[in-house]
Amino acid sequence: MEAQWSPASCPSSTIFLLLATSYTWFLPVTSPQRVPTDPQAAPEYAHSIRLDGDIILGGLFPVHTRGDRGTPCGELKKEKGIHRLEAMMFAIDLINKDPELLPNITLGARILDTCSRDTYALEQSLTFVQALIERDGSDVRCANGDPPIFTKPDKIVGVIGASSSSVSIMVANILRLFKIPQISYASTAPELSDNSRYDFFSRVVPPDSYQAQAMMDIVTAMEWNYVSTLASEGNYGESGVEAFIQISRETGGVCIAQSLKIPREPRPGEFDKIIKRLLETSNARAVIMFANEDDIRRVLDAAKRNNQTGHFLWVGSDSWGSKISPVIGQERVAEGAITILPKRASVDEKVGRDSSYEQEGKVQFVMDAVYAMAHALHRMHRELCYGYPGLCPRMANNIDGKELLGHIRAVKFNGSASTPVMFNENGDAPGRYDIFQYQITNRSAAEYRVIGSWTNKLHLKVEAMRWRTGDPSLPASVCSMPCRTGERKKVVKGAPCCWHCERCEGYYFQVSEVACEMCPYEMRPDSNRTGCVPIPIIKLEWHSPWAVFPVFISMLGIIATSFVIVTFVRYNDTPIVRASGREMSYVLLTGIFLCYAITFLMIATPDVGVCSLRRIFLGLGMCFSYAALLTKTNRIHRIFEQGKKSVTAPRFISPASQLVITFSLISVQLLGVFVWFAVDPPHIVVDYGEQRTQDPMAARGVLKCDISDLSLICSLGYSILLMVTCTVYAIKTRGVPETFNEAKPIGFTMYTTCIIWLAFIPIFFGTSQSAERMYIQTTTLTISLSLSASVSLGMLYMPKVYIILFHPEQNVPKRKRSFKAIVTAATMSGKLSQKGGDRPNGEVKTELCESMETNSE
Repeated sequence: MEAQWSPASCPSSTIFLLLATSYTWFLPVTSPQRVPTDPQAAPEYAHSIRLDGDIILGGLFPVHTRGDRGTPCGELKKEKGIHRLEAMMFAIDLINKDPELLPNITLGARILDTCSRDTYALEQSLTFVQALIERDGSDVRCANGDPPIFTKPDKIVGVIGASSSSVSIMVANILRLFKIPQISYASTAPELSDNSRYDFFSRVVPPDSYQAQAMMDIVTAMEWNYVSTLASEGNYGESGVEAFIQISRETGGVCIAQSLKIPREPRPGEFDKIIKRLLETSNARAVIMFANEDDIRRVLDAAKRNNQTGHFLWVGSDSWGSKISPVIGQERVAEGAITILPKRASVDEKVGRDSSYEQEGKVQFVMDAVYAMAHALHRMHRELCYGYPGLCPRMANNIDGKELLGHIRAVKFNGSASTPVMFNENGDAPGRYDIFQYQITNRSAAEYRVIGSWTNKLHLKVEAMRWRTGDPSLPASVCSMPCRTGERKKVVKGAPCCWHCERCEGYYFQVSEVACEMCPYEMRPDSNRTGCVPIPIIKLEWHSPWAVFPVFISMLGIIATSFVIVTFVRYNDTPIVRASGREMSYVLLTGIFLCYAITFLMIATPDVGVCSLRRIFLGLGMCFSYAALLTKTNRIHRIFEQGKKSVTAPRFISPASQLVITFSLISVQLLGVFVWFAVDPPHIVVDYGEQRTQDPMAARGVLKCDISDLSLICSLGYSILLMVTCTVYAIKTRGVPETFNEAKPIGFTMYTTCIIWLAFIPIFFGTSQSAERMYIQTTTLTISLSLSASVSLGMLYMPKVYIILFHPEQNVPKRKRSFKAIVTAATMSGKLSQKGGDRPNGEVKTELCESMETNSE
């Protein structure tokens, strides 16, 4: 019996009434008979619709919700159930009226209610295969003994449905055994793409593998890397989450904080537990949901009940899509949710002028599934019954399911919403999705707004998104906040999206998100530690306090030395100048001058020329001074030692001999310097280790001559040897009477000089690890040289200059005596010291010195 009611001609209220009463129950009999509307009158035929036709299509729809407490079915589902069922009937009506599609052939239908439960749907779907099962009635007799008359069941050539993936999987396992093609309008589980297990299954919606990729692209675009997943137990939810997790593993960059499952039969308080578990990883605010709309509604209600409105960032699959039922009464907790739905358009359907009817999202796909089956049958009819009006015997008697499947996979047409309908080799439709966000406008009106699309690539309008806080910036769902510039990520073991931030310390800079590297030795990190910059190069500046004081002393010394030299030259032939040994005095004064002058070379900007002069003059000044003093003290020592044995003067005590000895000693120093030049030519270096401080910002490279501490010791070592030897002779001649020549002043000079250099050694080498090493060592060295020169100048020459300038009456010649008389007088000087107090100051000394000088000549 074909229904005479057309859904296109009824308002929505009438549609619901008809479907809930008259059209919900039909008997599968050949005689026109209407079943009573009371379910108790004919329970075995409950939840089904039958429409007569030449070709019968099966249909599976969740007209009712899942029942509680052991009952198979619950409340009526107006959107996912009634709207979709109505769409199939409407599509059949349109096809039957279409003179171009299946002309002279009428499509019928046998539509069953799955009650949103896979086990119940499996029982219902056995109706589709009854015609293919032979019945053995030989052992069955009626009450009167007659054989039974079996009503021939409808032969179903193809099935439209089901909605839930778990139901489709159950049904597909039965239908493939009887080679009945199946086209789903809503099942998206990736498992159904397995053509080896579900070879007779096709679908006009893309599989969740596409949907999972689209959702992953959304998560990536939102810069979320730490999310939780929530799935309804069953193939749809579990396979969808599994596909999402698999993509996250393959692509990387997104970590799964928790993967929770909603049981098929949740216990009381189950959803509150789920919310609390999600809060255990509170940083994972984004929740990827592959759940049915009933579970979605209860999850949102639990979040609202636990005062978590605004915390979670929901990302819903197509089971949420743009449905109103999951968010009714809990708009605030659902605000900001991002949902995905296969790209669709509303199908024109006249239901009444003033109706508030809103079309359910899968209506288009239901009609596309029916039309896909009709186009396949049309292709088959054209191939098997070409030119034959109506069904030819080849199709009337038996429609081969495998052949029909081949035609289904080959169809390609524009669907009810003018979108292409086609299938790949696995029976999947191409992936095309609209991206929605559930937004509440300023007028407190809530609605789903399209914010993007996905067709193998995401196109997201971030500026169209709205969040509960009103802040236009994207909310965060990350395990760890991004590290600051100059910090590296130390990834937590087992959680690649969680890390601790560690600053690149010392001379390390950030080379990547997870690694720091040390800068080259001559460089240091820049201010944000993302690269390296050259370490500043410094030298001892003239205006530095470390240089000002040595230069001041040196200048005073140079002036004083020059003054003494000028004085000696001016009074060159006076007794005091002659008695002091003019030639040796000029050599000694030259050495003193060089000791002062080396300060300027030590502070000057290093270059090859300056470094060469430093090598030459660093030890040369001291060598001049102590070679001259050593020659003097040796001469005195030899004279008095010889005088004890003989009245004959010792050899090599003349001024010429003294000069030869002195310059011989100096030549050793010069020879060592020239060898040093040959072995290691002078050059400049930048020492980055000297001021390589803990804080790289304070690090400096020191521009200096390539003179190591060892080279410095070697350069000064010979002069120090001369100084020590001279000191030894000064000690040996300490018994010489004070009235004789300069033995005592030389002794005091050497003792003081030794004290100065003994103090120099620990200061110089004790600061070798100091950051101020360059300043301290240079200042210490130059001051030590200047002090040594000042001691010699002050003790040996300042008293003479004083007498020359302020007591010229003492600077007079005395009578000449022989060497024997001089030595005898010197040995008797102790006795004459008292008488010397009665004579003019220095008279005896001058007499002796002058006589010695004359005798030596």
